[in-house]
Amino acid sequence: MVPAIFGLAGKSLSDDERAFFRDSDPAGYILFGRNIENREQLRALTDDLRAIHGRERLLISIDQEGGRVARMKPPEWRAWPAGEVFDRLYDVAPISAIEAARANAEALALDLAEVGITVDCLPLLDVRQPGAHDVIGDRALGSEPLRVAALGRAVLDGLARGGVVGTIKHIPGHGRAQADSHKELPTVTVSEEALETDLAPFRALASAPAGMTAHVRYTAWDAENPATLSPFVVGEIIRRRIGFDGLLLTDDLDMQALSGTVPERAARAIAAGCDIALNCWAKMDDMIGIAKVAPTIGEAAAGRLDRALARWIGGGRRSDQRALLAKRDALLAYADAPA
Repeated sequence: MVPAIFGLAGKSLSDDERAFFRDSDPAGYILFGRNIENREQLRALTDDLRAIHGRERLLISIDQEGGRVARMKPPEWRAWPAGEVFDRLYDVAPISAIEAARANAEALALDLAEVGITVDCLPLLDVRQPGAHDVIGDRALGSEPLRVAALGRAVLDGLARGGVVGTIKHIPGHGRAQADSHKELPTVTVSEEALETDLAPFRALASAPAGMTAHVRYTAWDAENPATLSPFVVGEIIRRRIGFDGLLLTDDLDMQALSGTVPERAARAIAAGCDIALNCWAKMDDMIGIAKVAPTIGEAAAGRLDRALARWIGGGRRSDQRALLAKRDALLAYADAPA
């Protein structure tokens, strides 16, 4: 098995993709808007991926956060709120905010489970900082670490109840970045002491099944490398100080925060200690290159993959989505009620 998650070019598999995926046996896949038309088409696509590998427990992931990051869109699917909505409710009713976040995540997971998606790249545990780039912005669950952790735990729980595995991101924290890592490498220069604020939510949820690294350089830890490519950040900060022992994915290797070819980036990330290289853009040359340079998945990484997918509940628990949404909306109404 290649320790990689690959993207797909279109709404169905090409003959070349099918042959390559069968031969390379990647750890999983990630879906984007280009792969999605409607429920029937999407379910057929995920069924096709499972048929290639002959296993039901297959990592098929998506970024379905809500707000401005959503791959499954109206009118086929409903719109989901961004994290900031729950942060605002927390200001006036913390317990209600936690319950609303849990209900929302469970209802969202039912949409994903229905079409065969097993993993959502959610929740964000990035602590929002004033003056930072808005690449995180309203996606964040707040600017106070304990609040972010409480709401993040509720999101993980809700996703699990709906039959989907959650992924905490962006470890060890993207909330201070002054640049968009999709376009350039952000460098954070604050002290180790200040960075404890960023680590706190990840430490609180270190038992999460999966996590995603940040393409951010933290000079207090490694003045040369972004977290994704840093043996010190992966080994010392993420694995030891945070205590995260779940499946560790890179953020998308195509992002311009990283240098070198995509296969070179994948090899460096795996060598740094990441379990899985995430390559989103379905460029066949890059995927073939990763399959050539990345070693066969290691025993520890394979074990973490198995443990993460063991939490997946095929088809969910058939919760009542309408009831969950009604509960969420009734709770969110408190945020707009007059004082």
